[in-house]
Amino acid sequence: MNRLIFVISLFTAMLCGGTLKAQTAKQVLDKCAQTVSNRNGVQADFTMNSAQYGDASGQIAVKGRMFHASTSVATMWFDGTTLWTYMSRNNEVNVTTPSETQLQVMNPYNFITMYKKNFKYTMTKSASAFNVHLTSTDPSRKVQEMFITVDKATYHPTEVKLRQNQKWTTFVIKNLKTATLPDAEFRFNSQDFPTAEVIDLR
Repeated sequence: MNRLIFVISLFTAMLCGGTLKAQTAKQVLDKCAQTVSNRNGVQADFTMNSAQYGDASGQIAVKGRMFHASTSVATMWFDGTTLWTYMSRNNEVNVTTPSETQLQVMNPYNFITMYKKNFKYTMTKSASAFNVHLTSTDPSRKVQEMFITVDKATYHPTEVKLRQNQKWTTFVIKNLKTATLPDAEFRFNSQDFPTAEVIDLR
């Protein structure tokens, strides 16, 4: 009897293997998203390599949908609705209302809301990481494919790679830590840039 139960269980697992694998991948992303979605905020260092947008490195702070990113050429603040982009070379601040697609290539953590809808998942594992591959089930999405590497020990994302218009953008993320960040951190303060020209493009 025990042998029969074992055989039936094994056969069932083989039949359901694809579903179980997808559920496991989603569970990894859920736990990863939870670590990034600390209600007080998180901070990290990042590098970006993009065939479409060029290369950059700097620091990013995230709190929910809000983020503040700084590089050598630009600083961005997003409060969940409005994006301010300060360009140091011409001392200008552009004010826009960005699309989800635009946010994805500005904020490597934007995947924490994207993956939950209209993506299917597969996953492989290495000794130290989960490697989740996401493909869109919605052909109208601008981001059709993503690879997310998640550290096994901390469930922190260490790399986010996405394909948009057949071009890839890769973020490498290091030194993620929790922080207590006020909402004002994610809004442009004109007093900090008194000579900057503000251009409202909304």
